[in-house]
Amino acid sequence: MADFRSSVIIHKPISEVFHYMASMENVPELMPNVVKMEKLTEGPIGKGTRFKESRSVRGNTVNADIEMIQYIQDQAFTTRSNSNGLITEYAYAFHEIEEGTQVEMDAFVKTSGLRMKLTKRLIVKMIKREDGFQLEYLKEMLEGKKEDS
Repeated sequence: MADFRSSVIIHKPISEVFHYMASMENVPELMPNVVKMEKLTEGPIGKGTRFKESRSVRGNTVNADIEMIQYIQDQAFTTRSNSNGLITEYAYAFHEIEEGTQVEMDAFVKTSGLRMKLTKRLIVKMIKREDGFQLEYLKEMLEGKKEDS
């Protein structure tokens, strides 16, 4: 069972939505704490593609290795990040619907070590606060809507 999940409908074609997300170069626009995403492997993006993520956490830069562990063009992809024993997997599913594209995300957080296992609930809460709104940001970016506050 996912530690948290999200879903959104975007009024754009599935191929456009999938490409925007799967390219990974747009991650800093969708996850504000991510300051840089660098592709480490050659060739087109697919299963096995690796990235280096740099993220700002409480004023410090934390790096994580990201790997595309599943990739089905215009349907689904899953990324796995590993940062000092904290493994986070984001599984994205894309569905063509009458209004455009429905995107669903399931997030899985795996901890290792006694200290992390004991604080997993707090870790999940922190990750959800940092990354939980990425689909809403995706919708804003692709539909050109910015909240007027």
